[in-house]
Amino acid sequence: MVSLIISFIVLILGYIFYGSFVEKVFGPDDRMTPAYAKADGVDFVPLKTGKAFLVQLLNIAGTGPIFGALMGACFGPVVFLWIVFGAILGGGVHDYMCGMISERHDGASIAELAGKYMGRVTRWVIRIFGVLLLLLTGTVFVTSPATLLARLTPDVLNVTVWEVIILIYYVLATLLPIDKIIGRLYPIFGVVLILMAVGIMAGIIMGGYSVPEISLENLHPEGLEVWPFMFVTVACGAISGFHATQAPMISKCITGEKEGKKIFYGAMLSESVIALVWAAGGVAFYGATGGLFQALENLGQSGVVYDISTGMLGPVGGILAIVGVIACPITSGDTAFRSARLIIAEIFKMDQKSIKNRLIITIPLLAVGAVLTRLDFNILWRYFSWSNQTLAMIVLWVASVYIADNNSNRFIPMITAIPAAFMSAVSATYIILAEEGFHASPRIAYPAGFIFALGCFITFITYIRRVIHNEAD
Repeated sequence: MVSLIISFIVLILGYIFYGSFVEKVFGPDDRMTPAYAKADGVDFVPLKTGKAFLVQLLNIAGTGPIFGALMGACFGPVVFLWIVFGAILGGGVHDYMCGMISERHDGASIAELAGKYMGRVTRWVIRIFGVLLLLLTGTVFVTSPATLLARLTPDVLNVTVWEVIILIYYVLATLLPIDKIIGRLYPIFGVVLILMAVGIMAGIIMGGYSVPEISLENLHPEGLEVWPFMFVTVACGAISGFHATQAPMISKCITGEKEGKKIFYGAMLSESVIALVWAAGGVAFYGATGGLFQALENLGQSGVVYDISTGMLGPVGGILAIVGVIACPITSGDTAFRSARLIIAEIFKMDQKSIKNRLIITIPLLAVGAVLTRLDFNILWRYFSWSNQTLAMIVLWVASVYIADNNSNRFIPMITAIPAAFMSAVSATYIILAEEGFHASPRIAYPAGFIFALGCFITFITYIRRVIHNEAD
């Protein structure tokens, strides 16, 4: 328990000190934000800071920091280190830079930002990659809440019925102005989400559950290696490229640049707190990583959430906790499809004030999502997780180029370049090693991942030197 409490304290200190350093590097000022400069009543709508924070938190905190944290906890308490330092040094920086760079470019998507700073090829790679990730995200966040809702309702309301209901809601949330549904419901769901995490933490303490202290020992029952599998399994809660698809949506709504740290960096670290609570709750409730792993195998992620919630908090508290877990994915799934609509609209330069144009994009998107719900959830999750980390890698490199272009100090871009190189190694090693990738041996995958990351880093250092040389001329 001591390690868990220390983890919370480190996250708070990380927000106060490292978050302020990152903010200083970016240099927010008092310029007019796109929420006012490009107000359209649909996507560019000013939101108060508190509401913008809760909307951003709900956007990014789907089942990722819950399901991912539970699966990551199977590796043992080493997962606490990844969640804490991954969020402070990687995820928080990733989200803040993406959101604020987007704000500086009139709320542009990460694909457009990548094109500006890394060229047309990168723009198209991220356009395709981003839309694919958002479709996978939206689909994952249909299946998981539908499964939980089916457990709580009469048999006539089975998983398929709930999937249809959720998809209908997604159509409305994707089409309507952001302040009509998302802006009104998300703050309420945000409070529920926070109370749910507080409830699970209270259940751990009051129930006398034992939370293991941090160690580097790999405790995965099947011997799955920490590197790179844990770093992909726990995406949301540490660092997630999906957040880069959500931050530009809120960058269109913030009322001042100096609010960015609270909204973007703050929401990321708040998500990390949620991930820590569920990782600790999973191991504490089942007694060991072996028990948690078997529960995940036998009951699935939704079943484990149900058992932990009702087991720790009783029937009433359990239902309240599950409502929070249901709200999380639904409120990320709808914004996933909304973000996909905005990216596609950018590609084809379709004005989104027109309801007709929004329908032309939205209906096919949701139709594809409906088809994808028929696929195996575990397969979808694995590709979703790898896509998450690969997009995070690209976004961090984009941010590194932006900082290099706007800062004369050659060492400052390292705040994004070092985590970018780390994520490059994670992403490359995983896809080479994993069964759903090339399924190569560790003797090939580990060196190849390192060489790829080193190559990316050397390329970036060369770019910095060229920028400095050009400035000197």
